[in-house]
Amino acid sequence: KDHNWLNLATNSWAELLPVATKQTKYAKSSMEVDAIFELFSLGVVTARDEWVYDFSRSHLKDKVSFFIDFYNQEVARLHGQATAQTIGNLLDYTIKWTRAVKNDLLEGKTYQYQDNLITETLYRPFVKANMYFSKELNEMQYQMPSIFAKNNIVIAVKIGNRLDFCALASKYIPNLALYSLDPAQCLPLYRYDSAEQRHDNITDFALARFRERYQTAQTSEVLKTSEVSEIKKLDIFHYVYAVLHDPAYRATYELNLKRELPRIPFYDDFWQWATWGQQLMDLHVNFETVTPHPLERKDLTGFENLLGLKAKLRADKIANTIEIDDMTTLTGIPPQAWDYRLGNRSALEWVLDRYKEKTPSDPTIAEQFNRYRFADYKEQVIDLLARVCTVSMETRQIVRKME
Repeated sequence: KDHNWLNLATNSWAELLPVATKQTKYAKSSMEVDAIFELFSLGVVTARDEWVYDFSRSHLKDKVSFFIDFYNQEVARLHGQATAQTIGNLLDYTIKWTRAVKNDLLEGKTYQYQDNLITETLYRPFVKANMYFSKELNEMQYQMPSIFAKNNIVIAVKIGNRLDFCALASKYIPNLALYSLDPAQCLPLYRYDSAEQRHDNITDFALARFRERYQTAQTSEVLKTSEVSEIKKLDIFHYVYAVLHDPAYRATYELNLKRELPRIPFYDDFWQWATWGQQLMDLHVNFETVTPHPLERKDLTGFENLLGLKAKLRADKIANTIEIDDMTTLTGIPPQAWDYRLGNRSALEWVLDRYKEKTPSDPTIAEQFNRYRFADYKEQVIDLLARVCTVSMETRQIVRKME
């Protein structure tokens, strides 16, 4: 019935509760709701990442200001002269043009830089970056303005069939390519209306289903030991996050998770899973403030006053070391830390990959704005690696309890 002719999955998938459906997203009445989350959204697509992302806020401002000034000059030059058929041959490609920006030029729309549009985002797992969050310079924002009008937390799940399933909670706006090869679909705790009023995004339908399943099924043995708390929507949010990390769940529904959004089973001990989910979420959302793992740092002498040390950011999983640059090596990486993977890399490897020095692919950025130097972020990255090491170790400990 799902038009899958190969690699058929024989399991209880159809009996599980969907995390999200299009019917629920556009439901006009509670009778049409059949999922846990009402609103869901892909991560942001800018179509010009090198222009609108940067570790440095000041560098980002310079790039975006240049882009906007250049665009406005092209509007003055071509508005009224170009048409949809001729604009491609008339444009100056010093900046990155996309369909939406070309349409704005044809309409004579000018842009204005706004400093308050720079916001912190999650570009890759455990790697933050500043982004110019603008409807004009982001090709597709999807529902992110309704999700992050104010503070929020999302569970970003990998959808697609190229990578193994993974999920990561964040309080920052995620990039569509959070996991690189497959897109990230986001399930928020809250949603905001046009007046920025906050609403629960866990549906009343889901709350009723969970309470029906667990509150009415409490045994006398449970009641003997403690007062049973009433399930709330935040508890369901935590429960879902734990289930998405369960190795048995991922193995049983591996094929299904490559084809559609997750569905959630009702495990026996709701509160144990909700507790695990809360522990995981606290680790992942607050990765910047967890206690750093005590890595040993070895610095070669004689390099202290040298500029231009070659950045390496190279992991050795056999020796359990990370070579930072010509001068510094971190040792004592716990072997288990490499086991916490998101997509095709461990959490530690995501950090190492994103902070490497690379030649920008955009020619204007490469020529005029290639200002990233790892040396400016070295101490910050060493600190981040120690914290992500803690996150990795503690995540593995919780997942082993699930197993």
